[in-house]
Amino acid sequence: MVKYNKRPNPNILHPISGYQNEIYIKPSVKNPNIIVGDFTYIADSEFESHVTHLYDFNKDKLIIGKFCQIAKGVEFIMNGANHQMNAVTTFPFYTLEGWNMKPPEISDLPLKGNTVIENDVWIGQNAVILPGVHIENGAIIGANCVVGSNVPAYTIMIGNPARKLRKRFDDELINLLLKFRWWDKSIEEINNLIPILTLSNLEKVKTELKSRL
Repeated sequence: MVKYNKRPNPNILHPISGYQNEIYIKPSVKNPNIIVGDFTYIADSEFESHVTHLYDFNKDKLIIGKFCQIAKGVEFIMNGANHQMNAVTTFPFYTLEGWNMKPPEISDLPLKGNTVIENDVWIGQNAVILPGVHIENGAIIGANCVVGSNVPAYTIMIGNPARKLRKRFDDELINLLLKFRWWDKSIEEINNLIPILTLSNLEKVKTELKSRL
């Protein structure tokens, strides 16, 4: 069944007709260093202001997968926010007028590489994702979390600094989901899978997934 006789379209900006404060991110992004998969949305009217300190000279990227859900107020802090830490002072003289300092070598900056959010990740309101973090498939980041380290698949994180609350599912179901990768299926397949993907009887979900692998 296709809701309202419309086919899901990852390339439209507004997935809810007449509502401006939720957008699919992919068609809105202009910065080539921000890469976002199909159907990932944010509860806001734009996205790029949520990505701070993303500078070309650091060569880092923000990479977000498919079907992620990003709440209002989330911030992705990129490597450009970092100051030199292997010297006596962290003060960035080179960025300010009047000071006699050349920019430090890239190797002297604490750069942590790309920030990667995989698929079907839910990031709660006002969470902060620090540079170089890798959040794996199906994780949940609680509201107001500050995430400074990698997050395993299907893990719920809370607090500042973010800490593991618990796994969402047992290892058997997690492994089945990671093998099945529903987010890579076609729109038609996903529509047919919705009764399974939204079922609270997890033992039945396991049985259904096993029959399809």
